[in-house]
Amino acid sequence: MNRIEKLFTDKNKNILSIYFTAGYPEINDTLTIIRELDKAGVDMIEIGMPFSDPVADGPVIQRSSEKALANGMSLNLLFKQLEKIRTVTDIPLILMGYINPFFRYGMMKFIEKCSESGIDGTIIPDLPVEEYLDSYASLYEKNNIFNIFLISPQTPVERIKYLDTISKGFLYMVSTSSTTGVKTGLDNSQTAYFQKVRDLNLKTPGLIGFGISDRPTFDQASAYSCGAIIGSAFIKALDEKGDLAENAKRFIRLLR
Repeated sequence: MNRIEKLFTDKNKNILSIYFTAGYPEINDTLTIIRELDKAGVDMIEIGMPFSDPVADGPVIQRSSEKALANGMSLNLLFKQLEKIRTVTDIPLILMGYINPFFRYGMMKFIEKCSESGIDGTIIPDLPVEEYLDSYASLYEKNNIFNIFLISPQTPVERIKYLDTISKGFLYMVSTSSTTGVKTGLDNSQTAYFQKVRDLNLKTPGLIGFGISDRPTFDQASAYSCGAIIGSAFIKALDEKGDLAENAKRFIRLLR
């Protein structure tokens, strides 16, 4: 069983997924951050592959991507860092990024390497669903990797229902049309959207991302879904003075 599937089978409320950028703040911090998040009780981790033109990302994640690329982060290096990751953690790991670096790497090689490295899923915001189904779905299935689809307040109901029929793992419910980290807190229009999705009684569980930054917003999002994804606020916490591992642990303690 894929680890993402097992997580949502075992737990259906208050799932906490944390996003961070591989190779940030320093090139070799990736394993340290994963280890500390695991020890702190995070349910799932999204490892961001830095990209030079991250169109969906806000300023915090953009800066972390720029620094990680300047540090020398690459897919080859990331996979090397992850070679023994399953001796460090057994929670689900998702690789999130844009299609260009993966396409240049070679999609077949990329998916097979994800499987070898212990990656359970991918989130590729700019990979069209139809292209995924036509060109890559069978390869994902062969390697037991889930590709996670995104929905937003602008996604038509019929499209949401369609994505529900083809999804594995969970649906990433983007809370706003803004980029990540632009605003914090959830307004009435967002909660109305969450309620609308919940009323559809989808078979696929959902996690809410964008604008989730602290315990109140995590709890608010979890009231309408299986949990939430936090990225920009965690990266800000890593930037604080002091020990990297302690900064990571302190942030998770505030949420748990």
